[in-house]
Amino acid sequence: MSTEHKRSLLTIGAFLVAVTVAILFYAVGLINWTLIAPMAFVLCGLWLLALGAIRMGQPIRHERSGFSTIAIGLIIMAVGGAWFASTINWVYSIAIILLVVAAIAIATALQHK
Repeated sequence: MSTEHKRSLLTIGAFLVAVTVAILFYAVGLINWTLIAPMAFVLCGLWLLALGAIRMGQPIRHERSGFSTIAIGLIIMAVGGAWFASTINWVYSIAIILLVVAAIAIATALQHK
């Protein structure tokens, strides 16, 4: 079994764990049912950050770079966080999205320095 195949299988498992944790948070009463999807987004984004860190150490030719995977993870986390924050105030949602876009832009500029 190749390393990439193992990572794909691990990602499917991590996605299922994220959805399960979000449902358990609802079952315990920590979140409302409308926040199950945003919680799953945030947890899946965390997994992509970890996967990106793994890929940084072992880049694979003709595959997405670790930096790109981390950026996608940040975007997914921002979408979930903005969705979560929109229940409080929509201004927080905009602030979260702008903060993540600025962080990715700065990191990209520093990487291509």
